[in-house]
Amino acid sequence: MKLDGVFAPLTTPFSADGSVALDRLRENIGRYNQTRLRGYVINGSTSESVLLRWDEVYRIWETAKEAAVPGKLLIAGSGAESTSETIEHTNRAASLGYELALVRTPSFYKPAMSDQTLATHYLRVAESSRIPILLYSVPIFTNITVKASLVASVAKHPNIIGIKDSSGDVAGISAIIDAAPKSFQTLVGSASTLHESLKAGAVGAILALADAFPETCVDVYEASRAADPTRASQLQKKLSAASEMFGARYGIVGLKYALDRLGYFGGPPRPPLLPVNETEQREIDAMLVKVAP
Repeated sequence: MKLDGVFAPLTTPFSADGSVALDRLRENIGRYNQTRLRGYVINGSTSESVLLRWDEVYRIWETAKEAAVPGKLLIAGSGAESTSETIEHTNRAASLGYELALVRTPSFYKPAMSDQTLATHYLRVAESSRIPILLYSVPIFTNITVKASLVASVAKHPNIIGIKDSSGDVAGISAIIDAAPKSFQTLVGSASTLHESLKAGAVGAILALADAFPETCVDVYEASRAADPTRASQLQKKLSAASEMFGARYGIVGLKYALDRLGYFGGPPRPPLLPVNETEQREIDAMLVKVAP
């Protein structure tokens, strides 16, 4: 399975009453189907996954599978705190026709999450999963970084085919690529380091910015792969303000507001998250004028 390209980790639309707006999800995917995105991650961090019930996640997976056109690769975010529950959700995704699962690191018992503990977790999931899995390192939320040593201990398993690394640490990504077999595929989650990560050997990206600017993100990817560093750097610089704004600054709630402004359905976040205020909205509006095509 080749993972080259840019994937969008789709947001979860909510109605005013707080329920999941599946019709709005279909509409968003209908628009993304017209882009050059390689595929979609459903129930990743950008989906407000930790705020969803698993019965909601299953309905979202079903809806996304129905709405995506053939050729778009669907990746299910199936990670949970326990190994057994992660296996259950991963195989549920497989039964719905998903081809790949993204498995975040368990993190609540962080002091116990040694390389050995995490390796055992991932190997047990891989052994029981009916579809291949990606490791998922997202230290901004979990405070756990998947390092090259952990990757080296699990990457030879045939059902562990790659990693999404959202650390933004190009040196760390290079170390992972060097430590893993050549068949192991590294996807990055930081738009601000996309070009540099691709130069280091990453094959693609899963970018929250691709929800708002799918074609520009693909342009950065294609310029980098075409060995056009000047164009890749220029396009990446264009995205830098958005990357900062939708990273630690305003995060998902800012991204959702931007989606509304760009003609997608962003809608409200799920509490305890709060929508951006009027001052923050004006700041995002000013950024969109500079970045949006």
